[in-house]
Amino acid sequence: MIDLSQLDSDQRVAATAPRGPVCILAGAGTGKTRTITYRIAHLIDQGFVAPQKVLAVTFTSRAAGEMRDRLRGMGIGGVQARTFHAAALRQLRYFWPQVAGDLPWQLIDNKFPLVARATRTVGLEPDKELVRDLLTEIEWAKASLISPDGYAEKIASIHREPPADVEKVAAVYKRYEESKTSPEGMALDFDDLLLHVAGALENAPAVAEEFRSQYQTFVVDEYQDVTPLQQRVLEGWLGQRDDLTVVGDANQTIYSFTGATPDYLLNFSRTYPHGTIVKLQRDYRSTPEVTDLANTVISKATGRVAGTRLELQGMRDPGPDPVFASYPDEPTEAREVAAEIKKLIAAGTPAREIAVLYRLNAQSVAFEQALSDAGIVYQVRGGEGFFTRPEIREAINTLVGATRRTDLPDDPVAIARAAFAPLGLSSKEPEGARQRERWQTLNALVELISDIVATGEATNLPGVLQSLRQRAESKQPPSVDGVTLASLHAAKGLEWDAVFLVGLVEKTLPISHAIKAGDEEVEEERRLFYVGITRAREHLQLSWSYARQEGGRKSRERSRFLDGIAPQLEVEATPERLKRAKACRMCGFPLDTPAEKSLGRHEDCEPTYNESAFLALKQWRLDLARENNHPPYLVFTDATLLAIVEEMPESPADLLNISGIGPAKLEQYGEGVLEVLEGFR
Repeated sequence: MIDLSQLDSDQRVAATAPRGPVCILAGAGTGKTRTITYRIAHLIDQGFVAPQKVLAVTFTSRAAGEMRDRLRGMGIGGVQARTFHAAALRQLRYFWPQVAGDLPWQLIDNKFPLVARATRTVGLEPDKELVRDLLTEIEWAKASLISPDGYAEKIASIHREPPADVEKVAAVYKRYEESKTSPEGMALDFDDLLLHVAGALENAPAVAEEFRSQYQTFVVDEYQDVTPLQQRVLEGWLGQRDDLTVVGDANQTIYSFTGATPDYLLNFSRTYPHGTIVKLQRDYRSTPEVTDLANTVISKATGRVAGTRLELQGMRDPGPDPVFASYPDEPTEAREVAAEIKKLIAAGTPAREIAVLYRLNAQSVAFEQALSDAGIVYQVRGGEGFFTRPEIREAINTLVGATRRTDLPDDPVAIARAAFAPLGLSSKEPEGARQRERWQTLNALVELISDIVATGEATNLPGVLQSLRQRAESKQPPSVDGVTLASLHAAKGLEWDAVFLVGLVEKTLPISHAIKAGDEEVEEERRLFYVGITRAREHLQLSWSYARQEGGRKSRERSRFLDGIAPQLEVEATPERLKRAKACRMCGFPLDTPAEKSLGRHEDCEPTYNESAFLALKQWRLDLARENNHPPYLVFTDATLLAIVEEMPESPADLLNISGIGPAKLEQYGEGVLEVLEGFR
């Protein structure tokens, strides 16, 4: 007998619902995996179905493995838990001879060469990122049951920006499909697995009958993310039967760009008027403070999806209130987030239970740098670290090649912009998702180079390359016990004790192309924000910055999703140490460049510092860097050392007023700096 006492009242209703159509609307942290596991176990325990007759479909192999492990822990084995594609592959291998006879087929491991060849045949340059975008577009079309001939008409009727001319994309799609058939047999991609299984179930009665005798009960997790193609397969599996349990939350639909749609979840009660609908709203993951914020955010949603919102009830003991923080610029935001993380770790929160989440992968660079500077181990999830990304390696190699030329300008930033143009850094942000991500990453590298030049860390291209090399080498290696850096999409399905949602500004969240596309896409961005909030168990900080670079123009606006939620925080209200000097302390006239603002004086104004103290500080910095095996600039930049000797601070509080010194730097190096300066007073 399965012990149901571990379930709350709503979970028990779902687990013990009569055999037939059941829809479980499960909010974040409400125990949906436990509930559907107990439902499967209960049906088997009560004799309604044999374990071998159950097929549970999940969206990741990890989730499938977790479900099998839980069932085995309850003494139940034999249940098939697989992804849609894994289940389809298994079935197609078995049924292929009955459908296609002795026609050979093979699964395509890499579609890229085929799409690249098709791209070339229609007159498009097969740039890597364009090919990837075209590949993604083909996958979306097939998942959405759109044929090559119907692609152009469909695109014209929806708010979707194709990665190239519509007719060209359709032609690439058609050539790709044609290229998979040859006298030697058929090549099938993963979407073809689903298409062929659906076709066999629809058109081969003997196959359909055999399959339907094999499986009687179906469970589908994350039902809000099902594509039309997956739904077609599911309907083929079911036939005229209705022994189906689905689990999902329409307000966590964040993958519509892949073809996922919440429509099947939203229409469940219409499809199955006699079905059971159960809501799970008790949140066992997050504190009431976190769930209250999540509820407030999603309460502002509009459209049909919003009508299904769940009111999360935080079941944990109360915790700290979410923190809202604004900063003058992104590097300051990153440093302050790193300082807060260091406090959490010191107070006992394991590094692996802390995450920094952002909308764009390109945003990771500032936070990688800040965590590295603070000596905090981190790992990048769902992507590579900034300096290990292929486009960054390619860009840096291009700059290395440029050092051999003698006809280039002296400005490293101008050189970088020109060198990266052939790599994808166009003057206008492209439409294709892969091309856009590449553009954003290359643009982030240009801005980093600009920062290096502006602060005086390097003034020529070889010096910039050396600084970039030092940054790449100084990064901590990935570790399972490090702070997680991840995009909001990559964070779906995960949770941490502490979450920092960063970079919450307009045109980033919501992303600029969503704003252009219209309300539906903006609402998906709101759901993405909601997903990010619900990843936090206890500690949650939401932050934004008004400028990209230190001393830069504060042209950013905080995200519209914070309106009516976050207090009105202004940069002017932040501590003095976070502000850059606006006037030269020598002549009193306004400062112009970021480097001048960092120094607090014009470069041509006569400095008033003790040169011997400056040299002593540089030697102290060098010794410390060698001792810790990292480059000197990671201790302090030359600009910060100059600012120190010009101010000659006498206390930790004085140090905090100097640009480039925050709590983390003060804790690490403050005592040493003051000790060196003591000999020059």
